[in-house]
Amino acid sequence: MFDFKNKKALILGAGQNIGREVAIELAKRGCHIAVGDINEVGAKKTSEELLALGVKSLSVGCDVTSESSLQNAIDSAEAALGEIDILINNAGILHSGNPEDFPVAEWERMFNVNFFGAVRANAIIMPKFLERGRGYIVNTASFAGLYPYATNRIPYAASKAALVSMSENLAISLNPRGIKVSCLCPGPTMTTSTVGLKPWSENVTMRGPGSQYPVIEQWQLAKILADGMEQEKILILSHPEGMEDIQARAASPDEYIQNKIARFAVGKSGLPGRD
Repeated sequence: MFDFKNKKALILGAGQNIGREVAIELAKRGCHIAVGDINEVGAKKTSEELLALGVKSLSVGCDVTSESSLQNAIDSAEAALGEIDILINNAGILHSGNPEDFPVAEWERMFNVNFFGAVRANAIIMPKFLERGRGYIVNTASFAGLYPYATNRIPYAASKAALVSMSENLAISLNPRGIKVSCLCPGPTMTTSTVGLKPWSENVTMRGPGSQYPVIEQWQLAKILADGMEQEKILILSHPEGMEDIQARAASPDEYIQNKIARFAVGKSGLPGRD
């Protein structure tokens, strides 16, 4: 069982929302934390909250699209806290639109932040972890990367599916060598990350993973992640019932997709409390 006490973590994308709550939850469990975010004001605020909880913390401005920025964040974190034990790749962006309206540049932007941001950070930290024979990597994906429904944000969903696949394969490769890997997959979670969301289409229908999933608070998701990491789970779902959708899709992908088409056709959006 994994123990957070006196571990050192770098959490990317922790200046607000889910990342901030994860930082607070890990700090409550005794983890010292470097808060990385492109929003330096938010990162500093989160770090100050962590210091008030009695753990060591610092904030570092970090742009996950830049290898040099990530290298600086990792170097700064280790200089202040010591060897990093945990890397959490939580930086991400959202968008909305019909698939025909997304330019290729938007696909590239979505993958550059959501997927390659984690790839870049992992590429820097993995050699360190492997040399030490220990470490923990967490990649934040989404229910949208587990099964199809997010028709209004397909590039986003594809980037999250890539994160799921990368995490699962990293676990197979790294776990036998002492490196733990988890993939956090949030379902409906209360967040302000959709504020300022760029709409690429005038008329786009928002769709969700299923009306049966209640919206949870960010602090609840943070606790689910921390509990899952303590249990060293590889796939950590915000809503355990999500396994039913995963299993249904695996049993018959065509039937599952046709059922989604039929439900959407009669106005069932899959949004919590809407159907």
